[in-house]
Amino acid sequence: MSEMFDLTGKVAIVTGGNGGIGRAIAVGMAQHGADIVVAARNEQKTAAVVKEIEALGRRCLGVRCDVLEQDDIINTVEMAVRELGSLNILVNNSGIGQGGEPTQTVTLETWHRVIDTNLTSAFLFSQAAHPMMVKAGGGKIINIGSDYSLIGAAGNAPYSASKAGLLNLTKTMTLDWGADNIQVNLLVPSWTHTDMSAPVWENKERTAYIIDEIPAGRIGEPEDLAGAAVFLASPASDFVSGTFISVDGGLKAGDKGWS
Repeated sequence: MSEMFDLTGKVAIVTGGNGGIGRAIAVGMAQHGADIVVAARNEQKTAAVVKEIEALGRRCLGVRCDVLEQDDIINTVEMAVRELGSLNILVNNSGIGQGGEPTQTVTLETWHRVIDTNLTSAFLFSQAAHPMMVKAGGGKIINIGSDYSLIGAAGNAPYSASKAGLLNLTKTMTLDWGADNIQVNLLVPSWTHTDMSAPVWENKERTAYIIDEIPAGRIGEPEDLAGAAVFLASPASDFVSGTFISVDGGLKAGDKGWS
């Protein structure tokens, strides 16, 4: 059974892999045998994660990549294949948040910045990875969504639109690339301790409300995403594609209001 989750010999690119959920997924995949490319902008943070993964006995490249620059995306994919031999797994994790502003006041600049970072970059990275995965005989693409992939969010139009777009992009790539033996899925974290969500936890009353709504009774940690990501990257999920997995402590199971 352990062989079903074995990633030995696989090469994975993790965008935004130098912190938070991205780092946890990169380390989790390395622990299961994958060699990793950490694609991110902050070179100091990237170097620390590269060192951490190499200490596990895996090869790891740190690539400075701005996901808003198509040339950086293409360079990252080409470097992965050139230096590590192939590309089998892509985790589109890079993202930014935007909240607290009603739709009518969102500027076009903000809209483009969020959409391009969260959605367009996943499209461009997947497009660049596709021929490399075809050459490798197949591959796995894991897009990192959000609860707002599934529901709307007041005061958060660009972010919720970008994450909802990732769900349909996931489904469409599944339809287009299924014959190429490429499985594409969406990983949906809920409330998780990350730099992006840090301002939320400053509000103790809101934090208490959120925890009360989660059956597990706690906020998620980045490491909680690693197991689901390994599953979606491994042979265990070879017949799983075009869907999503929620990692939310049971939040979307229903309404706790009557308990």
